[in-house]
Amino acid sequence: MKQFLRVSCFLFILVALTFVAFAHKIDYGLEAYVAGDYKKAYQIWLPEAVGGAALSQSYLGNMYAQGSGVAQDYKEAIRWYRLAAEQGDTKAQFNLGNMYAQGRGVAQDYKEAVRWYRLAAEQGDAEAQGNLGFMYVNGNGVLQNYVDGYAWWVVSATNGNETSRDNMERAQGKMSPAIIEKGEKLAREILARIGN
Repeated sequence: MKQFLRVSCFLFILVALTFVAFAHKIDYGLEAYVAGDYKKAYQIWLPEAVGGAALSQSYLGNMYAQGSGVAQDYKEAIRWYRLAAEQGDTKAQFNLGNMYAQGRGVAQDYKEAVRWYRLAAEQGDAEAQGNLGFMYVNGNGVLQNYVDGYAWWVVSATNGNETSRDNMERAQGKMSPAIIEKGEKLAREILARIGN
């Protein structure tokens, strides 16, 4: 039994140290990126991304989307974003939604944009929540629905998104009190569901 506990403790420590080293490696890439050393960031993130690290995949997607240290390539950005998004990375989901909404590297597809925005929004990403509200208010990729749009702006604003707060304030002058009331009620339900 003691031998089993020693082996279990050793394995736990080994896994914990591997995770810490992995996290530090991605952080070193971020430090290099922020310092403008895109080549170093790319060299750090690429092996991690190929190995399946969602955060590194998302960062590589950003590099390709922006042309930071690599030739701008929207299709390559989408490839990396999709890999990370399918693992649940909210920023990759949000960015993939943007690519579909703007038609960058793919045919413009509002329904697909809404799908990715919703995944990120349901995980608490305030930008995705705001964009989802915009999609509902404008009827892009979904049936136009002012209540749902307003509700997502309330949720996004509650999570600190100033653009959504501005959109809410502008909408309040154009929407009926009934729509606003229904939107606020729906927002409370969404916030309770997603844990914000």
